[in-house]
Amino acid sequence: MRIVFMGTPQFAVPVLEALADAGHEIVACYSQPPRRAGRGKALTPSPVHARAEAMGVPVLTPLTLRDAEAQATFAAHDADVAVVAAYGLILPRAVLDAPRLGCLNVHASLLPRWRGAAPIQRAILAGDAETGVGIMQMEAGLDTGPVRLERRTPVGNKTAGDLTAELAKLGAAAMVEVLTDPDAYPPVPQAEEGVTHAAKIDKAEARLDFKGSATQAERQVRAFNPAPGAFFEVEGERIRVLAATVSTGGAPAGAIIGDRSGFAIGCGEGLLVPTLVQRAGRAAMRPDELIRGFPLPEGKILS
Repeated sequence: MRIVFMGTPQFAVPVLEALADAGHEIVACYSQPPRRAGRGKALTPSPVHARAEAMGVPVLTPLTLRDAEAQATFAAHDADVAVVAAYGLILPRAVLDAPRLGCLNVHASLLPRWRGAAPIQRAILAGDAETGVGIMQMEAGLDTGPVRLERRTPVGNKTAGDLTAELAKLGAAAMVEVLTDPDAYPPVPQAEEGVTHAAKIDKAEARLDFKGSATQAERQVRAFNPAPGAFFEVEGERIRVLAATVSTGGAPAGAIIGDRSGFAIGCGEGLLVPTLVQRAGRAAMRPDELIRGFPLPEGKILS
């Protein structure tokens, strides 16, 4: 098929690659414009932008698709289908209707649960037992379109990074399967019950909440790994917690307890036990390594 691909982050790269490997013709790639990143704040193309250029695919980075010129350019690709994976722009009706088969989206949740921007993180924070990926026929509403194919996976103890990589592969395979024979996967309307919204992650949510349960704090650790990184502050320094376990026991909420081998932090219920931490500007380290260079005051109450 003639495909216009639309995506931005690393999650979308395996989908782009799978389509090309399956023999489809990627006539154009749409991605978010380059952003300033790194210490030098140099303009950096998105992961999809960089990969598409390396594959020899023309890349377009419009700020909007709402004006007539952008819509005419899109229609001129004469695509059979547009494949969308975490693109980042709302597609107006003129774009949705331009390809012969419309626009198909790789969405990283079991719709209608977790419609919106951050389905993977929200599934972890909510303690969902499983999540998945769906191939959705896009329509004007926010992730409201019918689903052609769905794949599921347990959440377990996976981080957001783990699930992102896993769902990207599942979504890539599912998209290739649907495009092999679209008629074999008719769109099925989403259930009207069980709708939840996956709001965009606010960096403030990554501050560990010790007033709640240790189980919920551990979910924060996994949901915000690799970014923005769950953290607490002590003695004016931010400490990121990259991995942690939950233990029984009692201590005041936010209280540091431990010895040279490691430490735990009291929660409203149970203890959060960090197993991998990171100081600002440093490499990840074990808790005992942190304590040797940055002693944590026993009994200190973290806000």
